[in-house]
Amino acid sequence: MKQSLWINGTNHETEIYKPLYSPFDGKKLAEVAAATDEDVKLAIEAAYRARKTMAEMPAYQRAEILERVTAQLKEEREECARLIAEESAKPLKAARAEVDRTIMTYTFAANEARGIHGETVPLDGAPGGEGRLAYTIREPLGVIAAITPFNFPMNLVAHKVGPAIAAGNTVVLKPASQTPLSSYKIAKYFQKAGLPAGVLNVVTGSGKTVGDALINDERVKKVTFTGSPAVGRYIRENAGLKRVTLELGSNSAVIVDQEVDIAKIIPRIVSGAFAYQGQVCISVQRIFVHESLFEAFSKAFVAEAEKLRVGNPLEEETDVSALISREDVKRAKGWVDEAVARGAELALGGVEEDAVLHPTVLLHAELTEKVSCEEIFAPVVHINRFSSFNEALEMVNQSQFGLQAGVYTNDVNRAFKAARTLEVGGVMINDIPTFRVDNMPYGGVKLSGTGREGIKYAIEEMTELKLVSFKLD
Repeated sequence: MKQSLWINGTNHETEIYKPLYSPFDGKKLAEVAAATDEDVKLAIEAAYRARKTMAEMPAYQRAEILERVTAQLKEEREECARLIAEESAKPLKAARAEVDRTIMTYTFAANEARGIHGETVPLDGAPGGEGRLAYTIREPLGVIAAITPFNFPMNLVAHKVGPAIAAGNTVVLKPASQTPLSSYKIAKYFQKAGLPAGVLNVVTGSGKTVGDALINDERVKKVTFTGSPAVGRYIRENAGLKRVTLELGSNSAVIVDQEVDIAKIIPRIVSGAFAYQGQVCISVQRIFVHESLFEAFSKAFVAEAEKLRVGNPLEEETDVSALISREDVKRAKGWVDEAVARGAELALGGVEEDAVLHPTVLLHAELTEKVSCEEIFAPVVHINRFSSFNEALEMVNQSQFGLQAGVYTNDVNRAFKAARTLEVGGVMINDIPTFRVDNMPYGGVKLSGTGREGIKYAIEEMTELKLVSFKLD
């Protein structure tokens, strides 16, 4: 299979194509086009030319296009899931769940497209404002650059493309190099759905080449990026006056307070730690358990994690498969070995098998270890004890990240205190930090980024607020 770029509604050939391999077994999946700087400029030009067409398109037509995309996703759900599983090594059942979420994301986008609105402004609330009628409207920004990661190759694309189109913008999409095929498939769905040529363009290739071309072009009005803090910082520093939304990951924590029913919550936390091999920005990485429950919790958690099946992502029974690259396996394994060498107890796993790192549980890891203070993005979790709830809150906040956190407690006062105190973008009471539905505001603080996704909230950041005032004589 040879996959060209998608520019101005057509396949665009390039001089260079690079092989794409399965992370699990190394099988060659496709030859994928690598864009040059000139190719990216062509994509931006196509989006720039199409911006007026899109801005003038009635809201109901934008909504109907998005609805037709969801219909195609429903019809080809299994094909899409298998594609995700092949190019990302996401277990098939998790890939199906991603397709279902993608359907919901575009559904929310269609709903929001019909309801974008402003408000009346009571200017007579200030001296000199009497005799006037004022209201606000929201207008599209124009060209949006969307840069997406490998871990949710359809749904995180939907979280950028969906609100952009709902608001009447045009898009140049740069998907992750390991998972481009899902994005090209979505582009074809939009074409079939009636999206005008040039509104959605997909360019693959070097992150440096494509990314620099996007952030340096003055025709691009906003960059929305999900990825590493280092790249996010670079974008922020070089984007000039463009709007920027950054979702940069985390080392998410869960607090398990005293008197909590651990038998009830452990399967949920295990799922939050090891789903898609821990390659989720809000995966459970740090677990802080009250000292009265620590021994029982740790033993039961390990027993539950041992039930996970490791294997081929295309097999129905598989829970955990390959990491996105063998380099990531070696990096994560190295961090685990460092922690163990400095006193952490290896309670489960730590086994490297080809491209797979088996589910790994550490006890008593120092918070300064990389397995704790960095984002490991692998099936690795550590469990530590605390003696007071305030101590647990302090340990969670002892992080350069702040995306989401989970708190299990039966004490409502402690729950409210956690909600006030935790330095994160979202606090999940009696749930894991990995909880996300696609219409909620999603984003973080500190190194976890700036801005919010979630269709309604993304649309606010992808539109310009204009005030209109009438002086009534």
